[in-house]
Amino acid sequence: MTNRITIQDIADELGLSRNTVSKAINNTGVLSETTRKKVLEKAIAMGYKQFSYMDLSLLNNKPKKKETGEVALLTASFLSNSHFASPMLDKFQAELALVGYSLSIHNVTSADLKSLKLPASLNKKNIVGIVCIELFDEAYCRMLTEQDIPTLMIDAPAQNYGQSLNSDILLMENYSSILSFIHEMKRRNYSSIGFIGDINHCLSFSERFIAFRNGMYFNSLPINENYCITGNVDTHDINTSIQGPDDNVVSYQDYLYYKFKELKSFPDVFICANDFIAIDVLQVLKRLNKKCPEDVMLLGFDDSTESRIISPTLSSVHIHSQAIGFSAMELLISRITEPDMNYRKMYVESTLVYRESTRD
Repeated sequence: MTNRITIQDIADELGLSRNTVSKAINNTGVLSETTRKKVLEKAIAMGYKQFSYMDLSLLNNKPKKKETGEVALLTASFLSNSHFASPMLDKFQAELALVGYSLSIHNVTSADLKSLKLPASLNKKNIVGIVCIELFDEAYCRMLTEQDIPTLMIDAPAQNYGQSLNSDILLMENYSSILSFIHEMKRRNYSSIGFIGDINHCLSFSERFIAFRNGMYFNSLPINENYCITGNVDTHDINTSIQGPDDNVVSYQDYLYYKFKELKSFPDVFICANDFIAIDVLQVLKRLNKKCPEDVMLLGFDDSTESRIISPTLSSVHIHSQAIGFSAMELLISRITEPDMNYRKMYVESTLVYRESTRD
C-alpha cells in the first residue's frame, strides 16, 4: 500500500511552508495566483486525495498576461553570503520573475539617511514596490511609507514605544525557540541566563529580548539585570575614554569587553541576539581567559555559516530563508494588487539547533 500524501509532503517537495500549502489547498488566506497554482498542480501530480476542499478552477484558467515593472530593494548594509537575506533574495527574485517583475538593489548611504532622500539610483517612475532589508532608521522608513508605493519591511525598526509603520512587515519567528531553549536550560538545572544585544537595533532584536524575559518569567527563573547587556557603544554606559585596541576606536567587541570586566560573576549561559554577537562574545571570553561552554554557554540566532564552522560550533536558531523569500513575494504582490487592505505583520517559523556551545 502506498503512503497517503500529506500537505507536509507537498510542502517539502516545493520548498514551501506547510502553512502556505494549506492556504493554497483550502483556498484561505492571501497567496499569489502563481503560488496557489503551483501548489495545486504539485498536489495533483503527487496524488493528493483531498480534492473536495480544493479550488481547481484556477488550473483551467488561461494564464494572465505577465505584469511589468520594477521592485526596488533598499538596504543600508552590505548583504554578505552569511546573511540570511542572501539565499532569501534568490528565491524572492525568482518568484518575482514568474509574475513579470524585475528586481533592482539600491544602497542607502549615510547621507541618504541623514537627508531622508531616496537613493540617487532609484527612479520612482519605474517602481511598483519597495522591499527593505537591514534598513532600521525609523525616520527614513517612515519617509519611504509616505511615497505612495507598496512597501514591505523584512524586519523593521524597533517599535519599543508602540509606533506603527504604514507598511507590511515580515519577520522570522523570534519567540518560540528562545522560550523552548530557556525551558531546556531549566530542565538541565541551568537557571542563570543573560541576554546580549542592542534592543534598539531592530524589531527582531527587541522581540528576542522580550522572548528572553517572558521565558525567564514563565519558567520562574530570576533575571539578573547585570547579565542583560542591551546597549551599544553609543549608549555611553561604558567609559569610552578607555582606548580601544584599534586606533583608539571602541568597537562593539570592545564594548562587550568593558561590560564583561564590570561583572562580578558570569551566568551559566548568554542568549545572543544573533550569531555575530555570539561570535564577538566568544572572542571576548578568550580575552578574559574563559572558555565556552565550560565557563559560559552561548546561544546565537540566524544559524549563519560561521555558526557551523567556528570552534566551538554555535547553538543557534535556524531561519528558513527560502520560506521568507516566498512569503515576501506573496505579501508584496498582494499589497500591489490590493493597496487598501490593512497592514500586516507576518512571521515565518524558525528552528532551534543545539551544538557544542551549549554542551551538545
